This record gives sequence, structure tokens and C-alpha cells, in this order.
Amino acid sequence: MTDALAPEFIALQQALVGRYSLERELGRGGMGIVFLARDVALDRLVAIKLLPPAAAAQPQLRERFLREAQTAAKLSHPNIIPIYQVEQRGDLVWFVMMYVEGDTLGQRLRSRGPLTPAAGVKLLQEVAWALAYAHLRGIVHRDVKPDNILIDTHTGRALVSDFGIARATEISGATAVGEILGTAQYMSPEQACGEKVDGRSDIYSLGCVGFLALSGKLPFDAPDMPALLAQHITKPPPPLASAAPGVPGRVAQAIDHCLAKHPEDRWPTGEAFAEALAESTAVAREVPAPIRVWLAKGDGVRPMLYGWTALIGLSALAEFIAMLMGRNPGPGIDSLFAIAVPWTVFVLYRLYQTQRLIAAGYTHEDLTMAFRQHVERRREELAFEYDREPPLWAKILRKIAFMGLGVAAAGAVYAWISPLPSVQITAWLLGGGAALAAGGGILGRLFPGKRLAARDSTLDYRAKLQESRFGVWLYRLAGVGVTPAALPATAHRPTELAIGMAADQIFGSLPKDQRRELKELPELVKRLEAEAQAERARVDELNAMIAGIRESTPTTGSSTLRGSDAGTALEDRQAQLRTDLEAKRDTASTRLAVCVAALENIRLDLLRLKAGVGTVDQLTADLAAARELHADVERALEAQREVEAALGMSKT
Repeated sequence: MTDALAPEFIALQQALVGRYSLERELGRGGMGIVFLARDVALDRLVAIKLLPPAAAAQPQLRERFLREAQTAAKLSHPNIIPIYQVEQRGDLVWFVMMYVEGDTLGQRLRSRGPLTPAAGVKLLQEVAWALAYAHLRGIVHRDVKPDNILIDTHTGRALVSDFGIARATEISGATAVGEILGTAQYMSPEQACGEKVDGRSDIYSLGCVGFLALSGKLPFDAPDMPALLAQHITKPPPPLASAAPGVPGRVAQAIDHCLAKHPEDRWPTGEAFAEALAESTAVAREVPAPIRVWLAKGDGVRPMLYGWTALIGLSALAEFIAMLMGRNPGPGIDSLFAIAVPWTVFVLYRLYQTQRLIAAGYTHEDLTMAFRQHVERRREELAFEYDREPPLWAKILRKIAFMGLGVAAAGAVYAWISPLPSVQITAWLLGGGAALAAGGGILGRLFPGKRLAARDSTLDYRAKLQESRFGVWLYRLAGVGVTPAALPATAHRPTELAIGMAADQIFGSLPKDQRRELKELPELVKRLEAEAQAERARVDELNAMIAGIRESTPTTGSSTLRGSDAGTALEDRQAQLRTDLEAKRDTASTRLAVCVAALENIRLDLLRLKAGVGTVDQLTADLAAARELHADVERALEAQREVEAALGMSKT
């Protein structure tokens, strides 16, 4: 904050007296001086940008500033900061715009580092939509950069500022009018050459912004401006995937496409770029970082607790058997304490972690949704890792492990029934068998000797516990005395999961006799959710394939193919393939909509039943229809799998 006695502050306040009350300076730079002010008549906060006095003293720059500010004031878009007024009085020239509480993208990147792919896709889409709107109205921004993109703290919405204004305000003298304008790190090749620019120049700049936002690095860097501009003009940009390997491939390719040297090789419009991002596999359904941390907490401790419990349990079982044989008094209370104390400490630790999430504003539904996604992702990983025929040597290792268990068991039986067991024989049998079993078990854990089901039984049990009444009770226990904060944006819930969780919650509040009559409902809801999720994943996959075909068309590829017979034939084949994929995508979208509609009908019937205006019979009829729908979808998916399998066999 700058001293309120700064001459610009005093001069501007005198010009605005009675209409706006300046509160403080928000920042200054080559683009101008920005003040936070209060609109006296409307009692709202606004931002006022004052043209630097040195620039305002130059008639050409002053006229250009006024003309372009007035043009930008005509823009009305959710992702563009609106300009309310443009005025001049004496030596002062300023405009009044909406005040956005939040940071610029530049501040966010400097303080927190790169964005996640999900957050980056959302921001780039919103900026692309804003640019497309302006370009249709003949306005080119010319200075798209992180410091001209604001992020609203409360909504997370991206807003673009300074349309057409930076072009006038970064000039240091009258002789610079008409020369190269903009910020060198984000400048398109044609802009760096001083040539005429159009909306595709802004697309290039937005590609540079996206590269930085997702990787933390600029595509080009140099110690001085001439060298930097030369790189933009002549040097091929590095692939984003090389700078940010964690970014999904389709997102990286969409941003790389923005950075083509020739304007005709870039996305033609901001809408096309936004559409490519929407079709990418990174459309955000990402679990928030706090919930991901909560899911992972304790993963290292649980195996030790399981092992400790098994060890104490086996010891207690052995003591119990010995008691039955009359050899000792049996297990004592100390065994129970040895198991209960570590688990109690672990549960208290988990309650503390849950309490932190509640304080941050996350609900039980958010945690349940995250658990479901976690289970689904784990199943996908296990399917890739284990759902296949194991090699012969893995099968042999498995047999060795079981052989070791048999030898160890034989040693235990020998020691138990023999009146005078040989210590040497017992040691060889027990020790050798245990070593074989342990070694085979460890290797078998890494290389299973049989095809395993794509499921994690322990994780499935934890998910069921999370959704059970006991899980709800634990959540409420953790929330005792905690005041939840309001989240600017909670975890994304796919529609089918949000509806399904709402239905589960209503079902749980029904009287016991009604729940008994509708006992099949929860399982049917879960099946419909799973089918909807599978169709949604199918739609995303097909969209990504369609986007890949669009990016590889001859018009964006080698110039030798453009207009040739080979290029035309390739275009025809790609067009046919795109048509086929779009038809499959539309079919999957229809099935998704039908599944979601069935879930919605069940939820509405439950609401009517709870309100006393519906009947169990009506809900039962909808459940029967949903079961038939489930069967139809299963048959369609099975037919689709058979066709794909046949096609796969025909290619081999």
C-alpha cells in the first residue's frame, strides 16, 4: 500500500469528490495506477485505473487510451472485468471497473506454484471464452499474460482485464506509437515482428500462459528482450509434456497447438481451443487435495496394525487351544489390551484428521464420493496389474509358498503329537517351511501366481464402513464442537454420484418398515451409478479420440499433403472415422442420460414418499423399470464388448 499523500491519489480524489471515495492504492506499473474506491451512490467497491501522468501528457497516447477504453467498455461477458465509466478531467484520464477480490494468476503462480491440470483446464477455458467473445467484436487484447487474469476468491472464476488498454499504456514516448506493443514473454511471432495481428495472436499468448500455469516454466526465456523475441519468431517451442509430464496428453497437445509459429496453424478461435480442452481427458473431476491427504493418512500404519493384530490373535488362539487341552489357564486380558490400545490410538488419529476436513467445510457426502472414486481408480490399477494370466515361474512361486506352509504345518503337528519331539527335526520343519512360505509369499505379493480379481477387499470394506451408519456416526463424532468453514468450491461431484448419495440419504431417513420393503433400492442405485460412471468415462474417452483426429488432420500437418490426392484420401478416412466415433459417443451420452434419469426418478419418488404424498407401490414400479433399464444397458455393453473383441481378433 502506498502513502495516501501520493500526488496522484490527492489529484484523483479531488476530481472524484462526491462520486467516489478512494480508499487505498492497489498497485502500480507501466500500465497505470490502480486504486480501490467506493462508489458513493451505489455503495459498492470499485477499482479505478489512472493513466500514468507521463503517458497522459502525450496527446496521441491519451486519445488512444480513451478510444480503446471506451471500446472495451462495450464488452459484457462473465469472464471479462466490466468497465463502468471512462473519463478525463484536465491532466487526468481514468476508467472505473469492477473490483475483484482475489489474486492475479501471476500472483497465484508466484506464491503457490503451477496449477493442477484440472484447475488449469478450467482457467484456460474461461479465458478462451472471454477472448473469443472479444474477437467476434473486433477487439484483440494484445497483452494476454498472467497478471492480466484475475481469479475471484469466492467463486474461482477467471476474469480478463485490460482489453485493448495495455497497447496504449506500456508506451514510454510518442515515438513508440505503432511499434511493437505487449509483453515479450507472451508475444506471438507476428506481434514480435511488428506485423498486423488478429485474435490468433491472443491464442498464442494464451498458450504461453497455459504452458507457464501447468509447468511453472515459460516456453521461451532469454536474458534480454531481443533474444527473447528472436526465440518466439524462430525457435520451435518445447512440448509441454517434456516440461510437465503429469499433464494429460490431450491437454498438453491442445496447448502445444496454440504455440504454432504460423497463425493459420493455431486454433482458429478461442472457442475451438476451449472445446479441445473440454474434450480432453483432464476435464476436472479431481478429488480436492485435503481429501486426498485424508484418504492416504494411515496407509503406512494399517499393515503394521493388521500384522500386530494377527500375531496377538494367533498367540491368543494358541493359548486358548492349550487351555482346552488342559496345559495352561488360557489367554489373559493382556491380549485384549494389546490389540485394543493401538487400534484406539489409530481411530483417535483418524478422527482428528476428519475433524480437520470438517473444519475446512467438507461434508460426509464429499468424503463418501471421494472414497467411491478412490475405489474405482484402485480397481482400474489392479485390473491393469493383476487381471491377466500369470507367467509359469509365478505359478511355481505360488506352489512353493503353499508347500512351505504345508511343511511348517507338518512340523507343528509333529511337535504337538510326538511325546518326545526331536528339536532338530522340529526346527527344520518349522523353520524351513516358514522360510519357504515367507519367501514365496513376498515374491507372490509382487508377482501373483494366479489371475486376481480387480478389487482391494480391505479398501472395499473401508468404503462400506465409510457409507454405513457407523461411518456417519464417526463423522458426527469428529464434528463435535467444530464450526465448518464455507468452501469457495467443494469437491466436484459427478451428477450420478450426487443424485445417488442424495437418494441414499433419503432412504436412510425412512421408517424401518419402508426400508425393509425397499431393501433392493440401495444396491440398484449403486449399479445405476456405476453404469452412469462407465458411460461418462466412455464419452470422455471418445471425445479424446475425436480431438486427436482433429489435431492430426492434413490441414494442420505437413504442407506437402495439403491439397494432394493422398491428403484428400486421408481427410476422407479421418472424416469417416470421426463420424463413427461421434455416433458411438452420442450413443454413450444417451445411455448416460437414461441412467441419470432413472436415478433422478428414484430420488424424486423417495422425496414424495418421505413427504407423505407418494407410495411404496409407485416407487416399486420405478425400481422395476430401473432394473429393466439396468438389464438393457448390460446387454448393450456386452454386445459392444463382443464386437470390439471380434474387431481386435480380426486385426491380429
